[in-house]
Amino acid sequence: MSLLRSAAARISSMALLAPRTSLYTPSLAHSSLVQPWRTGGSYRPISVTPLVSHGGITRPTPGTGIKVTFRDSQGNDLKTVEANEGDDILSIAHEYDIDLEGACEGSIACSTCHVILEEDVFYQLEEPCDDENDMLDLAFGLTETSRLGCQVHVTRDLDGMTVQLPAATRNMYVDGAKGGH
Repeated sequence: MSLLRSAAARISSMALLAPRTSLYTPSLAHSSLVQPWRTGGSYRPISVTPLVSHGGITRPTPGTGIKVTFRDSQGNDLKTVEANEGDDILSIAHEYDIDLEGACEGSIACSTCHVILEEDVFYQLEEPCDDENDMLDLAFGLTETSRLGCQVHVTRDLDGMTVQLPAATRNMYVDGAKGGH
């Protein structure tokens, strides 16, 4: 029992000597854990986890990419763009400034990147996972060939595909401001 009290006394005396600093640092709060002591006048990160976000794809050299045509809800072509194999529809839309929100940044936690695919394209894709199906159930204007754009990755087999945007999406407008990326 005295050994336990001795250890507790040492810990409590060390706590009195330790500098009292906040673990919260605005500049690092979202990207890393920080040590509670200062080194060189700033907090030093212990580890940094890279942020995964959509829209940071590299455009292929013109004429070499997979062609994707985006259409509005009325069926009018908005823009035909080129993408690399493996890019997802949400990232492609953001790269080419096409109005597809993606509020959850591809974490399958919303339905704001809901798109409507042509039947031949829809049936070439793997079946949606349970999480995607759950989010699609919340999508406005759901069709038989609806998918979440963040979950559709283009392949060479899909070259020339058409992606139609729905008439509306849930959470598209927040506080009167238009969603963006």
